[in-house]
This record gives sequence, structure tokens and C-alpha cells, in this order.
Amino acid sequence: MRVAIDIRRVHEFGIGTHIWNLVRNLSDIDGDNEYFLLGSRRHFLELGPLAGNFTRIDIPEDDGVWNLHVRIPWRLRRHGIQVFHVPHYRAPAWVPMPLTVTIHDCVHLLFPPQGSSKFENYRRYLYTRHVVGRADCVIAVSASTRNDLINIFDMEPGKSRVIHNALDGRFTHRHDADEQQRVLERYQIKSPFILYAGQIKPHKNIHRLIEAFAVLKNEVRDDADLRNLKLIIIGEGVSRNSYLRLTAVRSGVQGDVRFLGSIPGPALQVFYEAASLFALPSLYEGFGLAPLEAMANGTPVVASNAASLPEVLGDAALLVNPENVFEIARAMKRLLDDGDLRRAMVEKGAERVARFSWKTAAEKVRKAYDSAAGG
Repeated sequence: MRVAIDIRRVHEFGIGTHIWNLVRNLSDIDGDNEYFLLGSRRHFLELGPLAGNFTRIDIPEDDGVWNLHVRIPWRLRRHGIQVFHVPHYRAPAWVPMPLTVTIHDCVHLLFPPQGSSKFENYRRYLYTRHVVGRADCVIAVSASTRNDLINIFDMEPGKSRVIHNALDGRFTHRHDADEQQRVLERYQIKSPFILYAGQIKPHKNIHRLIEAFAVLKNEVRDDADLRNLKLIIIGEGVSRNSYLRLTAVRSGVQGDVRFLGSIPGPALQVFYEAASLFALPSLYEGFGLAPLEAMANGTPVVASNAASLPEVLGDAALLVNPENVFEIARAMKRLLDDGDLRRAMVEKGAERVARFSWKTAAEKVRKAYDSAAGG
């Protein structure tokens, strides 16, 4: 079978991680099908060495109407593609073969971008509804996302399947104490810290995390070990969400909250390893890879009890109401104060991470291709 995969977003945070791990694991397990990867040379090289049954179909990097809806379908037909996989919702309006799409979340519908008009939001809804309706197979990265698709678009349950994400295969190297110290010194980190890493967007609920941190700081002000505790926030977009800095000022913790922006993967892993705990009080997650990455690096997690997070994290994290600042603060203090609880959460976290496998995910995706081609 000749399968094409759109890899044009492999450089992006989140979806790019998904594409990188899926393609590389398909390369490891499937020597029978022919794979054609749609993207530029830069995208193809990002994936590293692949098996001989993987080749590239050159597609410009722009995401314009002509490229998406005309050039891609024409190239697919020209190469005799039998199944086309778009690992996100930005699929062509029509392709001349069975279409498989992966939907990671419905955040663009449930939490529209700031400043977008009602017309833009409705157009986004219509486009996603068309893609979900047109697809022969819809892969959801969690049961929560699958339920969203059924509830929002009245999607036929029978053509969908849940295939979970897993830990990024590049998060395998553990840093020793000297390596950690060098990285932390580079960023001038000398105190214990709570970590948030991910997108900087309103639905991530970071303003309540800052407020909860302020409550926590007030409770540990007399604790010699924790009085210098910091909150480190890693991710792009702080400049577009200036209210976060204002929240830190209003909460009286502007000197203890650090916004580091985006940092390289190896350095990010050091922050995971060195953090006292990882916090993700998000209002919505389609899956939630970041807390799994924290668990894989031996760091306990406080996360919200919303959307997919209970499904993904189970009892390996302290789950809280994301709208209750004091509940978030209490959970963080419990993990900081109770050594036995920390050790139990770290152990459960390692067990939880082991439940998710990219090899298993790739095998299920391959079966999804067979189902789409036969359906």
C-alpha cells in the first residue's frame, strides 16, 4: 500500500513531537508499505534517517489555499497514493483517496484565539466539521477528544479510534548533577522551583497557577528550605499575554516568577529533572504530554481534573479543580511537605509513563491505514 503523511508541521511544538515519533516508529515496524512524506527538505531532514521505503514528496512550506487544496491533492494523485494521513485538522477540502486525520484536541473551537471574530470562529467550526465528516478514519489521541468530536460534530463513532500519544523518544538521556548545574547556572537558577512548561495560552490557566503560587509562598515564608521557592514558566507567547506579568505583580510574587520563553529540548529536560514539582492546572488538554515528560524525569505532578488529564495521568498525579486557586496551592504544598507522598507519586509516575508506547501507537495507526483503505 502507498501511504502519504503530511509532515509539514514537524517543527512545531506538540504536533511536531507527534509527527516525529509516529514516523520514526512506523519506519521501525513497517517494511511492507511504501511511505511518502509531504514536506520540504528541511522537514524531511528533521526526522533523521528512515527506512528505505520512506521517500519525500516535495511540498512548499506555505499553508496557503493553493498549496493545501490544489497542489497537495494533485501530487497525491500523481504518485498513486492509496491512503493519505493528515496528523492534524488542517486537511485539504478533498483528496482522491481515503483520508485519515488525527485530531489532537478541540481547543481551537472551545477556546478560540483571542481577538478572533464570531465569523472566524464559525468558519473554523465549519472547516473542522467538514474535515471530520470527510475523513474515512478519525484518530483521536484520547477518549476525551473523541467524545468532544462526537458531541460537537455528531461524528459517527464507528469511524473513529483512540490512539494515545506517548513519551517523546528524544527524552531518553538523563543528566548527571554536574550537567544539571551547568544548565541551571546558565539560566541563573539557584533556588528550588515549581515548573510549568508548555504553550502560553489562556486555556492553560497560568494566571491561576501564579495566584496559587502566591498563596503557597505566603504559607512557606517561614520555611528555611522553601522561602526562596520560585515558579519557572517555560513557553512562547508571554508577550502576547501580558496579563500574566500583571498577575504576578498584583499577587506580590513578581520577584519569584520567572518567564524563560522557549528553551532547547536538552535544557528543558534538565528543568524537568531539577524541579520540585511540575504543575499543569489547564482548563483543557487533548492529551497532555508535558506531565508525562515530568513523570519520566522523576518529578511529581499536580494537574487539573479536566478534559483528558484524568484519563492520561490516572492516580499518578494529584488532580485538582483548575478553577480553585486554594486547591491548587494545597496540592502543591502537600507534595513539597510530604516526602512519602512525593516518593509514591514518583513511583506511580514511572509506572504510568510505561503504559504509553509509540511503537504500540504506530502499530495501531498502521491498522487504521488498512481500515481506511478497505473501508
